[in-house]
Amino acid sequence: MKKLIIIILLGMSFLISACTVENQDNKIKEVYDVNKIGKDNNYVPKENTNVIYLAGGCFWGVEKLVQSIPGVIEGVSGYANGTIEAPTYDQVKQGTTGFRETVRVEYDPSIVSLDTILYAYFSVVDPTVENRQGNDIGSQYQTGIYYTDEKSMETIKKIVEIEKQRTNKFLVEVKPLENFFEAEEYHQNYLDKNPTGYCHISKAEFERVKNMVVDASKYQKPSAEEISKNLTAEQYAVTQQAKTEKPYDNEYDEFFEEGIYVDVVTGEPLFTSFDKYDSGCGWPAFKKAIDENTIVEKEDTSFGMERIEVVSRVGNSHLGHKFENDPTSPNGVRYCINSASLRFIAKDDLEKEGYGEYLELFK
Repeated sequence: MKKLIIIILLGMSFLISACTVENQDNKIKEVYDVNKIGKDNNYVPKENTNVIYLAGGCFWGVEKLVQSIPGVIEGVSGYANGTIEAPTYDQVKQGTTGFRETVRVEYDPSIVSLDTILYAYFSVVDPTVENRQGNDIGSQYQTGIYYTDEKSMETIKKIVEIEKQRTNKFLVEVKPLENFFEAEEYHQNYLDKNPTGYCHISKAEFERVKNMVVDASKYQKPSAEEISKNLTAEQYAVTQQAKTEKPYDNEYDEFFEEGIYVDVVTGEPLFTSFDKYDSGCGWPAFKKAIDENTIVEKEDTSFGMERIEVVSRVGNSHLGHKFENDPTSPNGVRYCINSASLRFIAKDDLEKEGYGEYLELFK
């Protein structure tokens, strides 16, 4: 009996130890609790203005990124969720204060949604690394999203779950804002003052978000059960399991009617008929997307090849692959897309299908 008790106690000790080790390894926490929201003493709430706080490495680049998004009113660099009052840059850069280089993002929700801002943020950060982004290393460069209200918290939770599906490791902090202190004046609008200054985010990425046209919040990813129910066997295999349909024997390969192509899972607009061309590859080919922000690129090394897989932003649906320097393409870019990933909406049906805003593209 005594031996049995010892074995049970040892087993319990192992389980507790394993849980402790597991929790220690998972240093980056997601905390969804509005009761823990603190305060930004410098921020005065404004009518028709929402706020979110984003940490994505050096705040110079994140500030410039959000300021490039139509509908963002202001981006202010500062320090979030640390342990001392009124920190200075010299204190924060030591990496001992717990502060993250963070940008306060004020935006007009009637022009841009939090969904769209968050997807733009995730498009420029590496969510798989801890305490670094680009060449910048230190706890002050930890990625993080800090919210100040329940509605924002729920939106963040939804999008984080989608972003987790794109990677095998997710180390972005998600927490209520505890505190925020504005950085010194020389940090504000740094890249406007110093156009050739260092930045881990490229100018091409600033330009991409500046040209956003599709509002991500209008499209929602259904539950796994709904997706399975709504799709055909082939659509499911392609979009959810990254399978490839047969070339030359699919719905849209040689189809050239006027209209737009949307994600079959979410309805998010992806391509137009006038960007479609006959590449001879056996699948629908497009030279560009309606909005490059709706396409997420992923490295694909399957079958011993190095390719760029493309998936949809909101649905994370496998679409196909992107090829550059393609001689068949008018601009050298070929999006080779599975028909099964798409739903076509004819130009004459755009209004009744809820896509009337895209009629402008055909004028």
